[in-house]
Amino acid sequence: MLKEFKKFIMTGNVIDLAVAVILAGAVSLVVKGFVADIMMPIVGHFTGGVDFADKVVVLSDAVLDADGNVVKEANAIRYGNWINAIINLITVGFVLFLIVKGYNKTKKPVEEAPAKPAGPTDNELLTEIRDLLKK
Repeated sequence: MLKEFKKFIMTGNVIDLAVAVILAGAVSLVVKGFVADIMMPIVGHFTGGVDFADKVVVLSDAVLDADGNVVKEANAIRYGNWINAIINLITVGFVLFLIVKGYNKTKKPVEEAPAKPAGPTDNELLTEIRDLLKK
């Protein structure tokens, strides 16, 4: 069983998958940094300095005690975080599109196998059989 497991782990597909997962984690960090540090300030600039993460709809206010400490957090819909997630998704999709497009340019084009010569049609075969029968 240990030999089978070793054979399974050492196959190319498992190693390729492991490399892909590690690279995906690294790319995720880069893309998150790109979105948070580059894209969101640009979006904020064009929307008048709006930070979407702060956008909420408060359903019920926070409850405070006499000292001003929060007893119960406010219940709010944080739609700004959702907008940030959508911008993040679009940016990640675009970055992955560019990566795949660049990768596809580096691959050699696959040459198609030459088409098999077309055989005789039914009419040609019947004509040939007729001619052979006449002889």
